[in-house]
Amino acid sequence: MAMRFSFYLPCYWPDLGYPAQEMYRDAVEEGQLAEDLGFDTLCIPEHHFINYLTHPQPLLTAVKVAAATRAIKIITSVLVLPIYDIRRLAGEICQTDCLTDGRIEIGVGRGAFAYEFNRFNVPPEESRARFDDSLALLEALLTGKETGWKSEWYDFEPVAITPHPVQKSIPIWIAALSYPAIYHSAKRGYHIQTTPLRGGMETVKTQATAFNDAVRDAEGTLDHLKFSMLRMLYVARDQADADEKVAMAYENHRRFCNVYDTPGTVKDGAIVPIDVEESIDDVRDALLIGTVPEIIDKLGAYNDLRVMDLLLNMGFGASHEDVMGSMERFAR
Repeated sequence: MAMRFSFYLPCYWPDLGYPAQEMYRDAVEEGQLAEDLGFDTLCIPEHHFINYLTHPQPLLTAVKVAAATRAIKIITSVLVLPIYDIRRLAGEICQTDCLTDGRIEIGVGRGAFAYEFNRFNVPPEESRARFDDSLALLEALLTGKETGWKSEWYDFEPVAITPHPVQKSIPIWIAALSYPAIYHSAKRGYHIQTTPLRGGMETVKTQATAFNDAVRDAEGTLDHLKFSMLRMLYVARDQADADEKVAMAYENHRRFCNVYDTPGTVKDGAIVPIDVEESIDDVRDALLIGTVPEIIDKLGAYNDLRVMDLLLNMGFGASHEDVMGSMERFAR
């Protein structure tokens, strides 16, 4: 099986002086080019109150991108279920499916940033239980049948979601990072979205093994499932360009760790970079940033581990023009 490559539309916004309207136009243009170059899908994240992956509602972005493209599938990566009223979200998903002509797929997760949870008045320690309840409710509502619900977080009489979606069954992906989470989510029949974050090949191996073990243990019943791994990638013009982009990825990592590892220090929407344990060389070794021969060599290691679907994030700090150039070089 040949490797498949999808394209990530992060809208990472380190310079708040750059107009957000332009940032979203850039994302649409990158989505158009990704389709023209033959990328498999487009993926759109969700975050709030910060300049990191700036999509407060990825379904809105999906509708905009769908209007500017022809047929490429669009996946949320991911909708953070614990912060939603699932009744409303189910209707928005169905409407999005209609407005994208049946091209939407839904990646869902429980979220990771305490900074966001706290500002939505959702205790982070409740995120797992809330996610499980929300996912079960979402799946019930998306059947189109009248559904009532009584749980710790919902208590309502039966409702039917309108409008009806184009797709009979909208595909659902689960975000999972650990071996147990990946294995058990796959065993339940979900496609998997994962990332080793800034981890190296040992993390990649653990995550890929979890999925492959689940498929193997199902003895053929899960062979249709997909396993997508998000990685930062940039095909550099030369070594100087590669060094510059590694430095950008390292600065991105310093912001990410602020909100992933701590309660978060944010000023006027901008994440404050913090000191991190990893060195810039650690980031260089872990990520797919380099010249064409270096990228080819690194991709071979993923193929060897049967990671057949890579989701590529090139927008970790590079300019729109540089991202477009990297896409072109990658597709050659």
